[in-house]
Amino acid sequence: VHLAFPGNAEGVACDGCPPLERLFEQFAQGGGELLVCPICVSSRKLDADAFVANARLAGATPMLDWLGDEAATVFSY
Repeated sequence: VHLAFPGNAEGVACDGCPPLERLFEQFAQGGGELLVCPICVSSRKLDADAFVANARLAGATPMLDWLGDEAATVFSY
């Protein structure tokens, strides 16, 4: 949830790894979209209007619709 807000994708995950800021920017520039759990945002009383440009509220149903009927990999944590 916090990655949907500016300034949270920061740091380096490991020695030799690229900075998270760069990876996050490349993801957005490549058309990557963050689907953010509305229940998580609501329970934390966060403001979805403050999301980064490529993030939006979307629960399980919109994610499953986006995936379609084909096999797919979803990154979630």
